[in-house]
Formats: sequence, C-alpha cells, structure tokens
Amino acid sequence: MIAHLEGQILVAEAGRVILDVGGVGFAVHVPLSLTARAGERLSLYTYLHVRENELALYGFHEEDDKALFELLLGVSGVGPKAAMSLMSVLSVDTLRRAILNQQPEVLSRAPGVGKKTAEAIVLHLKDKLKRQVGPIIEVAEDDADVIAALTSLGFSIVEAQRALQQLPRDAKLSLDDKIRRTLAMLGK
Repeated sequence: MIAHLEGQILVAEAGRVILDVGGVGFAVHVPLSLTARAGERLSLYTYLHVRENELALYGFHEEDDKALFELLLGVSGVGPKAAMSLMSVLSVDTLRRAILNQQPEVLSRAPGVGKKTAEAIVLHLKDKLKRQVGPIIEVAEDDADVIAALTSLGFSIVEAQRALQQLPRDAKLSLDDKIRRTLAMLGK
C-alpha cells in the first residue's frame, strides 16, 4: 500500500496533482480546497483505492483528513468520488460537526451526495466520531449556503471558509448578513 508520498508537483489541476517522487509520476486525486502549484514540493498522506480494473490514489495534507476519508468510504453507497466531494466542499471540522450534530442537509449540498446518502453517513458515523473527538460545538445550518453562494461568485472554497470562520459566532446573523459580511471581507 502507498501510504505517503512526497515530491515535486509536475502538474496541478483542480482536484488532481501529478507528483514526481524519485523520477516516478504519481497521479493523485486531492480535495479542491488543496491549493498547489507546479514546481512546489508537496507531502501527502495517501489512500490507494483498488477496483477491478483501476488503481487510484487519493491524497491529503493531514493524516486525520485521510482517516475521515476512509471512514466515509466505510458507509454503504459512499465511494471515493462522493467522499472526495464532501471533503472538497466542506472543511474537515464542518464535516465532522455536521455528522455529530446529525445535520444531513449540510452534507447533501456536496455534489454527488443525495439526501439518503447524507442520512446514511450521519447514521453510520455519528457514534464512531463521538468516540474519536468527544463533544463538539454545533455548526450553523446556513454555513454551507454561505460557502455555496461565495463559490458561485468565483471565490475558492478555501477563501469562503476562511471568511466564514472570521465571522463572530456569538452574533445571530441571518444568511443574507453572513453573505454580505463575508463578501466585504473578501473584497478587501
């Protein structure tokens, strides 16, 4: 099994990099939130997905991210594309909070993840995650809506998440207010 790769990026595309490791180029699927440029060095924890006629590598900056990806794959009906879609649209913390707080509507906003799949993820992973991370604060239901609105305006998922994290959590802001404030932050 290939568990870790480190090397120079030959090609960087949305959702995929080709990593040169000792003269061998590995194509690795990565979350859309991973920003990388050709020529940079990159270290990834990897998961090798084996199918009947294909081997595919999925890479993550953190080993914890890879572990969550593997947990998602353990849910019936969730393949690597759906799991990667979830990890591309939602930050790992937001994803965990949505599962722990039983909010399948947050998960179903990821492309390729329907309502039934999102409910299955919550049902199968909430207890496993509780044992791993303990209590966690609740995620606002409209955070995914804010991220979706910002990304539809051309901002990256990472930019949208960072702006959203800067909002005061104790203030009761409407969805429109959150979008306005995050746009103001991103406009600077």
